Amino acid sequence: MKLPRMLQPFFWDYDLEALSWENSRDMIIGRVLIYGSWEAVCWLRSQVGDRALREWIERSRGARLSPPRLRFWELILGLSHREVTAWIQAQKRSIWGERTH
Repeated sequence: MKLPRMLQPFFWDYDLEALSWENSRDMIIGRVLIYGSWEAVCWLRSQVGDRALREWIERSRGARLSPPRLRFWELILGLSHREVTAWIQAQKRSIWGERTH
C-alpha cells in the first residue's frame, strides 16, 4: 500500500515512496499519532481501526504522545485513565521531561 502524499510532512527524514506499510507499520502509526494532522489521523483510523491504535498505544505506553494527545485517545479509545495518568507521570519524571517541565 502506498502512503498518501499528505503524510510527507510527518516523514521529513524518509522517502515516502520507499516506505512500506508492511515493513514500517509501527513507525508509521507512531509518527501519525505523534505529529499527524487531523486529516492524517482520520486516514490512519480508516486504515488500521481503533483496536489497532489502542493496541499500539498500550504496547508503547503512550510513546512520546503529548499529554493532551494521550488524554484525547484515552477518551476516544476508552483507555484506562489510571494507565494514561501513569504514562504522563513517567514522561514528567524522565530526564527530558525534567528539562521541559
